[in-house]
Amino acid sequence: MLVSLSLPAQADMALADKSACLNCHDMDKKMVGPAFKAIAAKYAARDDAQAYLVDKITKGGSGVWGAIPMPGMAYLPPADINTLAKWIVTLPK
Repeated sequence: MLVSLSLPAQADMALADKSACLNCHDMDKKMVGPAFKAIAAKYAARDDAQAYLVDKITKGGSGVWGAIPMPGMAYLPPADINTLAKWIVTLPK
């Protein structure tokens, strides 16, 4: 059972890698951008966290996590952006 639970997380980490997210983000530590788990923790209380992250991933932004802006990733398929946002909000905090 443990293996089946880790496969979706690995599959979405693979999507994050394919989508160039790992150039700036890591699972547990800050790089250029915040760690995925830090993002999950920051937005855990938001009812609209997934939709909020879809918008942030699509459009990019700056000022929330520091001065370095995140470029918009609107060139990614919307389904991939939704999958990434859903994956991030379901990470352990």
